[in-house]
Amino acid sequence: MNDSVSLLTVAIVFAVLVIRTAVAELRKPGSARIQWAFVTNAQAVTTGAVAAVMLGLLGWRSSGYGALAWAVLVGVLVAFLVDRRPPES
Repeated sequence: MNDSVSLLTVAIVFAVLVIRTAVAELRKPGSARIQWAFVTNAQAVTTGAVAAVMLGLLGWRSSGYGALAWAVLVGVLVAFLVDRRPPES
């Protein structure tokens, strides 16, 4: 039961991030490309992947699939933070 609640929570957080991007894109076309530009930054993706793998390995041993889902979410957020570029004018 605990894994399903954890997986649902992670799915809701991802959905909120996607909806936030969609609303921003509707308000200002082209903003989604700016928000998700971290995916093209090799350093950001590598850092996020390392964070996800480390947390995934530790979490898998204690919590199973729910921890893996959280590790992926943390990896995406770490990659996003590592890539923080100054906003384009």
